[in-house]
Amino acid sequence: MATLRELKARIGSVASTEKITGAMKMISSAKMHKAELSIKQLRPYRSQIETIIANLLSADTAVESPLMTVREIGSVAIVVWGSDNGLCGGYNMNLYKQVVSRVAEVREQYGPSVRITVIPVGSKIAKPVQKLVPEGIAVATDYNVDSKSDEAAVKAFTERLQQEFLSGVYDKIEAVSTQFLSVSRQRIASVQLLPIEAASLSSAAENGASKVKPYIFEPSVESIFRTALPLFQQAVMQDIFTQNVASEQAARVMAMQSANDNARKLLEQLRLEYNKLRQQSITNELLDIVGGQVR
Repeated sequence: MATLRELKARIGSVASTEKITGAMKMISSAKMHKAELSIKQLRPYRSQIETIIANLLSADTAVESPLMTVREIGSVAIVVWGSDNGLCGGYNMNLYKQVVSRVAEVREQYGPSVRITVIPVGSKIAKPVQKLVPEGIAVATDYNVDSKSDEAAVKAFTERLQQEFLSGVYDKIEAVSTQFLSVSRQRIASVQLLPIEAASLSSAAENGASKVKPYIFEPSVESIFRTALPLFQQAVMQDIFTQNVASEQAARVMAMQSANDNARKLLEQLRLEYNKLRQQSITNELLDIVGGQVR
C-alpha cells in the first residue's frame, strides 16, 4: 500500500502531466488553425489554375502533355505523407496500414514482378515503411523533403517527381495522404499523381466552368496547356502538404485531449485515495491518543 508521501509525489507528477498535455493541445490547436487558414488561402490560386484549364479544354483543339502519357506499368512509386513529430496517436500507423494495403493492390493489379518504391515524407512514417524492404519494396529517403517543407521545397519535390516520370524511372506515381475534414475527422486517401488522369482535369474543368469566357489563345492552346498543367499539379501537391499538416495537428489535438482526460481521471482517483489514507491516518492518531488517555 502506498504511503502518503508516495501518493503526494504521484499526484504532483500527474498534475504536471495534465498541465503539459493541456498546453500541448493548445499549441497543436493553434498550428492546426494556421494550416487550415493556409488551405483556404491556397484555394483561390488553385481555382484560377482550374479556370485556365477549363478555358483550354473548352477550346476546339485537342490538348496533350507528356505528363499525361500512359504506358505499360513496370515501376510504381507510392509517396506517403506522415509526420516528423510524435504524440499524434495512431496517425502514422494508419498511413502505414494504407501503404501496405496499396502495395498489395498494386501487385495484384500489375503482377508480382512490378517494382514498387515507397517515398516517405516525414521521419515518423519513414521508420515503419522500412519494414517493407524485406518484402522486396524499395524505400527512397533522399528527396530532401519532410512534412514541414516550405513552398520552394514542395515545388522542387514536385518537379523531381515529374522528371523521374518523364525519364521512365517510374511509370506511375501515387500519393497516400490524409485529407483534413475537421478537427475530429480526417480521411486517408490514395490518389494518382502521374500520369495526370483526364478525369482529374475534367473535374478541374467542371470547377472552373462557370468562369469560362471566350478567349483568343496566344501562342497556342497546346503550349499554354503544357505550361498550366505543371502549375496545376504543383497546386495539388501544395494542397496535399497543407492538408497533411492540418490533419497531423488535428490528430495531435485529439491525442492530447485524450491524454489530458486520462490524466485528470487518474488525478481524481489519486486525490481520493490520498484523502482516504490521510483520513485513516488521522483516525489512527486519534485512537492512539484516546487509548493513551484511557490507560
